[in-house]
Amino acid sequence: MGVIDEPKALRPDDAGVDAARLEAWLVGVLGESARPVAIERFARGYSNLTYRVRAGERDLVLRRPPVGVNIATAHDMAREYKLLTGIGKVWGKVPRTVAVCDDPAVLGAPFYVMERVRGVVLRNQPPEGMVLGPATMAALSREAVDTLAAIHGVDTEAAGLSLGHPEGYVERQVSGWTKRYEAAKTDDLPDVVALATWLAENRPNESGSALVHNDFKYDNVVLDPKDLSHVVAVLDWEMATLGDPLLDLGTSLAYWVDADDAPAWRAGALIDLTSRPGSLTRAQVAERWARTLGRGLDGLVAAYVFGLFKVAVIAQQIYARFQRGLTQDPRFGRLGEVVAACGETAEAAIARRRIDRLTG
Repeated sequence: MGVIDEPKALRPDDAGVDAARLEAWLVGVLGESARPVAIERFARGYSNLTYRVRAGERDLVLRRPPVGVNIATAHDMAREYKLLTGIGKVWGKVPRTVAVCDDPAVLGAPFYVMERVRGVVLRNQPPEGMVLGPATMAALSREAVDTLAAIHGVDTEAAGLSLGHPEGYVERQVSGWTKRYEAAKTDDLPDVVALATWLAENRPNESGSALVHNDFKYDNVVLDPKDLSHVVAVLDWEMATLGDPLLDLGTSLAYWVDADDAPAWRAGALIDLTSRPGSLTRAQVAERWARTLGRGLDGLVAAYVFGLFKVAVIAQQIYARFQRGLTQDPRFGRLGEVVAACGETAEAAIARRRIDRLTG
């Protein structure tokens, strides 16, 4: 069965990569052994563009910002490359970096290349023929939580990483994502606007600092095809930094759908694998994470609400690109529904002061 996440043939109108220029650059970096170069596109992601590059006998992955997007901090390829390189020194579950290019003359934007990690990437629907029974979902969900906890335990000093100032992180996150929403807003969604006001008044207290991924969910991890309870690598580190791990947990919980959630949220969620029988619930995820790290969960509801707000803003930014004609990808046309569903779910969590049993 085809369980490995495979790329698609490059479209003739793909403006993200110029094959001749990329080959010349790769040969300059890797030598003549990089020839011939063949390029395909991983078409599933919603943010940075990701390509498979076969350079001679090497199987590589190239990441670059979306075409036509200019967000100062969201698509910093050199930063992501440096971060992955550093983490790889102390924690083995990241792809091995190869080279970075900061010259926009090559592909129109900075990019970097890393070794391809082969494995299973679970999205909203599992690969054809794959059975995700209760025992598998139980083991997989436990592994996901433990992997997130392991990220929060990475020694950033040993990794040689300088990731900014954690003091005031929560306040900066709330205000920053509020500004991003205002900049990307297209439709009138009072529930989402109200979330920004609520978070400004009810943001959780600082609970410490750690390496945070900021987008940890099932489709950003690679699983061993022979053992789906084993995470081989974690992908998409573009938003990683030094920050509050409780907020990072809240973001992951925002992608975690429970079986008894409201139908509107289950229909609008980007990923709904977690509602399958056997999977940990959101509450169980939080409890296992806290137990693993020896932490408390004060402020969890606010962290979860923040996570939902952030997911809403990310979806809104992509939806705005679709509305403005910067992308024709039909998947992006439904993201307005995701934004609305995030707002409704967050309002339910606030009203009930809990992260589970949010059935309408």
